[in-house]
Amino acid sequence: MIRLCLTSTLAVLFCWLQLALGADQVVLSENAKLSNETLLWGPYRPNLYFGVRPRIPKSLTTGLLWAKVDSFQDVQNNFRHTCEQHEGMAGYGWDEYDVRLGGRQTIHDAGNFLDITTEFVKIPGGQHGGSWGVRIKGTPREDAPERLISSVIFYAAMEGFGSLQVSNEADELGIQGTVKMEGSSNELGDFTLDVTEGPESNVHPPAMHKSYASKPLDRSMVASLQVEDANIWQAKALLFQHMKTEVDEMISLYGQENAPPPWQIFTIANNVAEGNLHFVQKVFDGAFEFDIMLSSGSAPEPVTSGAISEAIKSTMKSFLTRFSSVLAPKAPFDKSKYQAFAHSMFSNLIGGIGYFYGDAVVDRSYAPEYEEENEGFWEETAEARQRQGAVKLEGPAELYTSIPSRPFFPRGFLWDEGFHLIPIADWDMDLTLDIVRSWFNLMDEDGWIGREQILGQEARSKVPQEFQVQYPHYANPPTLFLIFEALIDKLNAPESTKESSDPLESIRSAHIQNPENAKNYLRELYPLLKRHYFWFRKTQWGDVKSYDRDAFSSKEAYRWRGRSPRHVLTSGLDDYPRPQPPHPGELHTDLISWMGMMTRSMRRIAETIGETDDAKEFQGYETGIVRNIDDLHWSKKEQIYCDASIDDYEESVHVCHKGYISIFPFLTGLLPADNPRLGAILDLISDPEELWSPYGLRSLSKSSANYMTGENYWRSPVWMNINYLAVKALYDLSQATGSHQERARQLYSSLRTNLVDNVFHEWERTKFAWEQYNPETGEGQRTQHFTGWTSLVVKIMAMPDSSKSKNIRDEL
Repeated sequence: MIRLCLTSTLAVLFCWLQLALGADQVVLSENAKLSNETLLWGPYRPNLYFGVRPRIPKSLTTGLLWAKVDSFQDVQNNFRHTCEQHEGMAGYGWDEYDVRLGGRQTIHDAGNFLDITTEFVKIPGGQHGGSWGVRIKGTPREDAPERLISSVIFYAAMEGFGSLQVSNEADELGIQGTVKMEGSSNELGDFTLDVTEGPESNVHPPAMHKSYASKPLDRSMVASLQVEDANIWQAKALLFQHMKTEVDEMISLYGQENAPPPWQIFTIANNVAEGNLHFVQKVFDGAFEFDIMLSSGSAPEPVTSGAISEAIKSTMKSFLTRFSSVLAPKAPFDKSKYQAFAHSMFSNLIGGIGYFYGDAVVDRSYAPEYEEENEGFWEETAEARQRQGAVKLEGPAELYTSIPSRPFFPRGFLWDEGFHLIPIADWDMDLTLDIVRSWFNLMDEDGWIGREQILGQEARSKVPQEFQVQYPHYANPPTLFLIFEALIDKLNAPESTKESSDPLESIRSAHIQNPENAKNYLRELYPLLKRHYFWFRKTQWGDVKSYDRDAFSSKEAYRWRGRSPRHVLTSGLDDYPRPQPPHPGELHTDLISWMGMMTRSMRRIAETIGETDDAKEFQGYETGIVRNIDDLHWSKKEQIYCDASIDDYEESVHVCHKGYISIFPFLTGLLPADNPRLGAILDLISDPEELWSPYGLRSLSKSSANYMTGENYWRSPVWMNINYLAVKALYDLSQATGSHQERARQLYSSLRTNLVDNVFHEWERTKFAWEQYNPETGEGQRTQHFTGWTSLVVKIMAMPDSSKSKNIRDEL
């Protein structure tokens, strides 16, 4: 049967899927193939304001730079490339973005008096992941000078064994019309890359100096360089180095007194030649627009500006339709004023997905000091780290991950990832599971996954040297297991009767619509999951027997390794107060709670895939953990959960610091609705002199002597990831019949409102999402453009409104 396909991008994509899959059948292998193709290309260099690359090691990489060029003094500082904090931005990020289709990003560059828009879209077709295009627009801001001259530079480079060349004939005056490149690699096949001239409305600076005759600015300047693969990521530095030669020549030719204007002098050479890195420079006077188009040689037809226009329209429409179906805010956040905020927060979370490839710095010394068995162990481990004898580069490895922050943390963080994927799982479970698999593929033979993935020199350039080394005895909260629970919850939920108009739904939800796919996925990962689980039990065990502790189980106790007097960085809670001084007999409430969640998840996975013997084994561990949480960590005196340590008499004692750690068994879902500790937990949560604030739950009680002291990182601020766990736990409790149901409902509703309204208010005020929020003022603080787990606010907005009804059930 011949099918007639419409011309819109989504319609073409729909037909493409239908032709590939057949009308009535979704084949797993074909589904996986198409999923890979729709995810091949993307702005996967999230550390840049804009940079496209494929999920392929050593392949094509691109980037964008721009600056206002109206003076000689500050041009170098005006050039934008990598996302930076406090660089004169009045906000930036994705307004709407879908990783499979594309989206629109707006960059409010107040320092350059320019708003940049990048509209990136994918055009399906062919055998190599399709084609793509991006429309670059620049609009002077309201406070811009009457004449705003901007220099915009796009670059493309080919790493590895592929080729990339400019196909225009060399012209010493520059390229008129479209700049054309041709490339090829084994993975991408043949392709073309075009940089258009743009519409006739573009204006270029006129001739104001005789140098214009040899370098007219109404043309594109193109410079080709041959550089080492290892240096391509330093494109900005290479550009400045190249541009300096041109500047020096102009000054030498015309002299300081008769120098060309800055927009003429800060230009690249017109040098089309063999090379693997090509810069294309355009200089504009006022507003501008142009397109960049990559056309796969195996696609039916090349990309055109008209196709980009159509794709932009259909992509924006598709995003809005899917968002309203999947993540629509519930009352009271269903008002129009929250719409752009919700779209932006989620788009920047999913738009922060990147592909990283490179080596990592690892200490494989397995020094005996790293067992941390002796009193004063932190001094011994510090000395062992200084030896650096077994520190070496390992890899290369690849990682597909959603990053916490484009300017400050543009790399993979293990415990962040689980939180990032919670809302992404509602949007696209197939994408989510792809990212999870990418993390578990990093596991070593012992079961360890590095908590911070600093892959390659580009990633290391953003990290102080003392924090680059990863240690195979360091753990991190196993939040990825939250995603396995979310998957199983969706598999067990009643089948939705609501039909989706999304032509990609069969890919996004392949593991939900076809449960056997999900089971096959879990079976594939199961050996890695078990290895990782038992690595935790082996390396992070806590000592019960040596100190005659009274507990249900002598084995279910846990202690973070990597402890120092000031920090437990491995816990993720960094400077949260812990027992002083550190002791090898310590037991940590948060870690045993994480282990309880992880064990529950492993049990449910084993049950799902039919590993009944394993499920019974995990059930035994789970029972021991839940019992020991009370036996080892509940303080009858303080009526909270506490860390445990060893006193001067070698006896186990509770060390209590009211805060997030005090409620961790509740946060991780380990306390049933009839648990006798719940009343005290809710008292602590709801007390304004303890954890409750108008802006969310404080990380440390206001009554603590450590409140707002020292680094004050986890010693007062409101953190969205932990608050999300609290919101979900309160919701779950509000749905369970019992004496705490109504109180939980009220707390859930109030906390949900406080969190969303404050993050929204700060986003409106500052144009940024923040790493944490001040519990006294609500102000965003620390890292700006922190669109990782702070984007959980979108998930919270989509949760049910329980302000009026006493018992609302809805899928979370």
